[in-house]
Amino acid sequence: MVPSDERRNFRGGSAGGRPSGPRTGGRPGSRPGPKASDERRAPRPPEPELPDDASADELPAEIRRDLLSLDRNNADTVARQLLMAGRLLDDDPAAALEYARAARRRAGRIAVVRETAGVAAYHAGEWAEALAELRAARRMAGGNTLLSVMADCERGLGRPERAIELVRSPEGRSLTGDEAIELRIVEAGARLDLGQPDQAVVVLQTRDLDPARTGSTAARLFYAYAEALVAAGRSADALTWFLNAAAADTEGVTDAEERVAEFAEGTESAESTGESS
Repeated sequence: MVPSDERRNFRGGSAGGRPSGPRTGGRPGSRPGPKASDERRAPRPPEPELPDDASADELPAEIRRDLLSLDRNNADTVARQLLMAGRLLDDDPAAALEYARAARRRAGRIAVVRETAGVAAYHAGEWAEALAELRAARRMAGGNTLLSVMADCERGLGRPERAIELVRSPEGRSLTGDEAIELRIVEAGARLDLGQPDQAVVVLQTRDLDPARTGSTAARLFYAYAEALVAAGRSADALTWFLNAAAADTEGVTDAEERVAEFAEGTESAESTGESS
């Protein structure tokens, strides 16, 4: 699956993980005025409590600007809900999703709110909801920075063929850098889902597969390549790339070190069995 750092920087301050890139698309449309039927709408469902230390000022300024079409009190609440969704995304994705859903009910016409809801749903394993929210965000704001998340949602829904179609779409082919690498990782996973390990190996064999690289994206690429090699029956090569992944993983985004230890234990066990026989 796509990693936790492949998401919009809606955390407070500098945000944990890698920001998913510059904002794309324009400002969402203005909020429509109230209708006479609004008074007859069902009451809003209960919302998760906002802690006192969740200040809207902690949210990045670019996201706060997107909320200016809301009235001041509502904008403050939505900003704090987005902040809490970002805070909890890694440690408690279910709780993060509840905050994101609350923000969506209040401000569902704003692209960053829908994007946040989609990312939170993705991390909570709610693939269909995540895909619907991310599609809505793309319609509102444009851009393809979360295309890999959408493709991985298709995998989560048991549709690896659709994931590959999305990766190989014109929008997918237009991506470069880390975003293109993330798409390749998703495609390799989809190939494994389809029982095509050799194709998965080939998908990841690009100039980015350089063991001198470090950082979370490189670590994830090396790890995915090692997994594909394991599936293709190339265990010795896989161990090399798990080692490369462990060396590149300066932020602890993979369990490459544990996989290396598993390989070592397996080797010792095989040697012990051979000696006893």
